[in-house]
Amino acid sequence: MTDRSCCIVGAGPAGLMLGLLLARAGAHVTVVEKHSDFLRDFRGDTVHPSTLEVMHELGLLEGFLKLPHTQAAKLHAEIGGKDITLADFSRLPTKCRFIAFMPQWDFLDYVAREAACFPNFRLVMQAAVTDLIDERGQIVGVRAATPSGALEIRSALVIGADGRNSVVREKAGLEIERFGSPRDVLWMRLSHKSNDPPYVMGHAGSRQGFVMVDRGDYWQCGYVVRKGSFSDVRAAGLEAFRATVAAISPLPPERMEEVRSWDDIHLLSVRIDRLKRWWRPGLLCIGDAAHAMSPFGGFGVNLAIQDAVAAANILAGPLRGGTLTDKHLAAVEARRSFPTKATQKLQLMMQRDPGKRDESDRRKGPPALMGHIARWPVLAHLTGRLVGLGFRSEHVRSPAAGILDTSKTNIGMTATSHVGNPR
Repeated sequence: MTDRSCCIVGAGPAGLMLGLLLARAGAHVTVVEKHSDFLRDFRGDTVHPSTLEVMHELGLLEGFLKLPHTQAAKLHAEIGGKDITLADFSRLPTKCRFIAFMPQWDFLDYVAREAACFPNFRLVMQAAVTDLIDERGQIVGVRAATPSGALEIRSALVIGADGRNSVVREKAGLEIERFGSPRDVLWMRLSHKSNDPPYVMGHAGSRQGFVMVDRGDYWQCGYVVRKGSFSDVRAAGLEAFRATVAAISPLPPERMEEVRSWDDIHLLSVRIDRLKRWWRPGLLCIGDAAHAMSPFGGFGVNLAIQDAVAAANILAGPLRGGTLTDKHLAAVEARRSFPTKATQKLQLMMQRDPGKRDESDRRKGPPALMGHIARWPVLAHLTGRLVGLGFRSEHVRSPAAGILDTSKTNIGMTATSHVGNPR
């Protein structure tokens, strides 16, 4: 049994950032992660200016930007055969006026290493939470399965940061509002050549059905399909799929030959939802566990980071002082409710007439929001602010407790636990 002030379930962007911030502020934190490393492909890899500003405020930006990444000062789309600037970050009041595209495992590995410098931080890998410890309606910890056997962690607060398929919110019985999505995305990798179009990210083709992100030595490409239609796409055959994507991709058609089997395609089931209430006594959900986002616009990771910063600002003092109450949990939800609802509304607007367009309807042109930006380019600065900073930017207010100890490494509680490093 391990007693800590806070147990965070999920070592994703929200969980690790909150763990770092709380440990920095002097609270005792355990983060548990069910996987053995961070190596999962096609996760949210966009690091927005708002997140880069948080890294700057923590004094971690310089080291962060030394990691392999690409930068986009603008986001582009091809509309009607023309290159349109969808978002321009050049006027943002931030240290970094660009989006950084970085494999999420590198981002997580970096944050985990920095958090591990605090003696009051511990990361437990290969610990799959199986249940919550509920005593008379108060959540007082979690139970997890590890390679070494069952693990019980008791804490003053449990944070669910375990993503859109959150075990924490399921076990807590928190009610979910679902808004659906008419789309899924099929992700794939295609090689990057020196004479390829100069996009860092773009929606290409007359149907606006193809997204490409420059990863340096390869393109991460997404083909947008009707919700639940992947089985139909597969039934038509791989050759037909290659031809369909090649028709709207700005890359040479033969590039699709690199998709050799359906194993090269990753299905992302898009959905938008949020909890009606993010907390119950002793428990709080943040990030995708509180509000699943569409991948369009790359808001999910950065909204989760903003949740973590707000949560740390509100909770660090009460956790450290042992004075945490329900009003503090409610305050986190109140702080982050508006930006969550506004962002989800924006995402639904980006999907023109959600739920009413079928696959063939994409021929009628781009979503209304893109069309407006194409007609009035000055709007690119507004969308740059919305994408780059969101509807409410959070700044690091939780004080540093001055307990950094670079001689300690607090990662893992079993011999097989570790932080993944893919390089």
